Amino acid sequence: MNCFSSFFKQAILWVITVGTLGVSGAVYPQANEQRVAFMAFRNSPVGALSAAINGAAFDYMNLINDRDGGVNGVKLVWEECETEYKTDRGIECYERLKNRATMFIPVMTGTIYALIERTLADKIPIVSIGTGRTDSTDGRVFPYVFPLAANYLMGNTAKINFIGQREGGMDKLKGKKIVNLHHGSPFGKETMQVLDAQAAKYGFSLVHIEVPGSGAEQQAQWLQIRQLKPDWVILRSVGLMTSAAIKTAQRVGYPADRIVGLWWTSELDLISAGSAAKGVIANTFSPSGRDFPVVKEILTRYYSGGKRGNMEDSKVVGSTTYNSGLLHAILTVEAVRTAQEKFGKKAMDREQMRWGFGHLNIDAKRIKELGIAGLVQPLKTSCSDHTGGGAVKFQQWDGQNWVAISDWVSGDPSLVDPMIHESAAKYAKEKGITRRDCSKE
Repeated sequence: MNCFSSFFKQAILWVITVGTLGVSGAVYPQANEQRVAFMAFRNSPVGALSAAINGAAFDYMNLINDRDGGVNGVKLVWEECETEYKTDRGIECYERLKNRATMFIPVMTGTIYALIERTLADKIPIVSIGTGRTDSTDGRVFPYVFPLAANYLMGNTAKINFIGQREGGMDKLKGKKIVNLHHGSPFGKETMQVLDAQAAKYGFSLVHIEVPGSGAEQQAQWLQIRQLKPDWVILRSVGLMTSAAIKTAQRVGYPADRIVGLWWTSELDLISAGSAAKGVIANTFSPSGRDFPVVKEILTRYYSGGKRGNMEDSKVVGSTTYNSGLLHAILTVEAVRTAQEKFGKKAMDREQMRWGFGHLNIDAKRIKELGIAGLVQPLKTSCSDHTGGGAVKFQQWDGQNWVAISDWVSGDPSLVDPMIHESAAKYAKEKGITRRDCSKE
């Protein structure tokens, strides 16, 4: 059995044991506590993803509390509420927890969109790694939203840079044909503009093909792809659409190692696709693996000798999704630590946490100290840049596990930044928001 095949069993166990609890770990804040609010969607079709992301975050925060006594003596505490991956439930969760939370981690694009104006009014930071609004990178317009490490536009420009590397150089892209197979939602369409710009810049032919509904049926789209004979297919999908695309590609004879997915291409999707998935490539901001020192320490402390940590199935530890949860927690803890350096070694309030997230500086030295070399990219945020990274790694499915096939690959800020600033400026005009003067921060 491969190390991720029990995801399905683990998802069912979490729904039974945790998913119906509503709020977990409900302890009211004290002076020496830093409270983090998590939204969960354990009780949903993609519940195993939520279980892995939140479970990993809780493992890491337990590690900081147990090993270090908290962050400079401040204990990390958290509450989680179940949303079933529904925006209205996410809003209800926010309203229920906002009076005792200093930050929220939703991991749900629809809910993040719905909460932006509320968090601006309530002055509560939202962490939205790899999800939510790409233009929230512009901290002048979105002071409380932090799409740390990677956003969709930078991730997609990095895909083209990676494809260029595989072809022998960016100049070799001229005359190539690339299909962008995307879901027919705003999420699916978000990267079309930047891909069009890259096609014009590098001279490759680009065809956008939309997949409607759930994405379960793609025969017509893949027959079109077979006729087009593209050099590469970029797959912008999540969940069922991903596994359906991979299986249909095999049926029409398209090679899996010419399909490049995004960071929500999970082990679950690939296991579901079976042998058809062998060779599929995806970008990631949280590479799969157990060899990172921090993952080894968590395994030793919380999963050895029959212990289960916050995961029912220890085999999930080290998966891409689990490591994504670690990244959420690591950057949150470092934001607390960063804020403490300015405001004192105590629990931070919401405004102080906003400052901490906006002044992260995770350099190579700090990465080594944290035991996350190779897992987390160097990252530096600012008042105007709430992403601070913009690079991804690429990994390939070998039929059992992800295998890293690149170092960190950067996106193209020369194309992305103007698009982000234009979109953010449009949002500010629509909402009557005055952009922050970052010279005062």
